[in-house]
Amino acid sequence: MRLAMVGLGKMGLNMTRRLMRGGHEVVALDRSPAAVDAAAREGAIPAASIPDAAAKLSPPRVVWLMVPAGAPVDENVALLAGSLSSGDIVIDGGNSLYKDAPPRAERLGAKGIRFLDAGTSGGIWGLAEGYCLMLGGDAEAYRTISPILTTLAPPDGHAYMGPHGAGHFVKMVHNGIEYGMMQSYAEGFDLLSSAPYPLDLRAVASLWNRGSVVRSWLLELAERALEKDPKLSSLSPYVEDSGEGRWTVERSIEAGVPLPSIALSLYMRFFSRQENSFAMRMLAALRNEFGGHAVKTATPERKKG
Repeated sequence: MRLAMVGLGKMGLNMTRRLMRGGHEVVALDRSPAAVDAAAREGAIPAASIPDAAAKLSPPRVVWLMVPAGAPVDENVALLAGSLSSGDIVIDGGNSLYKDAPPRAERLGAKGIRFLDAGTSGGIWGLAEGYCLMLGGDAEAYRTISPILTTLAPPDGHAYMGPHGAGHFVKMVHNGIEYGMMQSYAEGFDLLSSAPYPLDLRAVASLWNRGSVVRSWLLELAERALEKDPKLSSLSPYVEDSGEGRWTVERSIEAGVPLPSIALSLYMRFFSRQENSFAMRMLAALRNEFGGHAVKTATPERKKG
């Protein structure tokens, strides 16, 4: 098939590569001309704008968006609504909020354009391993683009989840689970690092991936990280969140479904960004006030200059 890929970041460019290696033709578009040039050097058809990309496709035209969630998606949907025709297909493959899918589908549907929300998992390893794809929206459009999905995904790695928003909803929960799994591994290896034994943490990760009940791809990645830097001393303890973890916790509150592990893993990411946390200083002060427990005084910062 021929399709347009809008957004050539870490995932969009690798998806373009995997599609081309699978025999598809890809029209490449990005805000960065350098990114478009890089894709073109590998065989993609360069485009300078949404109308230009649309003009290089044949009906039913297929456009896959891999742009940041929120306003960038809405901006591209507005442009596509004016550039595509009835029967064409738009796929939002980014980490969008599932609630945004129905209004986008309605806006495009007014022009007869079909919409799919595609939860896309695989990260930078998707090029080699394939992408797990969770699709919501127009069922007929899902069947139309099945050759694209079969190329992008590993065997049995894509499925139709249901109406508009279902794909991104499933991906949101997937990422929430991912938060909890990562936090558990982080805490476990933290405890291992304090052991009264000379443990090789990389060797432990490798061992656990051979038949243990906690084996996983995340643990394989932990092994790789520990092999490169056994004490992870080159890294800052600052951990960002993409938004999907927040949305998962927000949905749990709306639905009244308790997610204590996932919620705590999100809060721990917030905690990782605090230096000299007021909360921790307050905790120390309270222990000192009620029990006379020892506290450490802060070291005054040296004046610069």
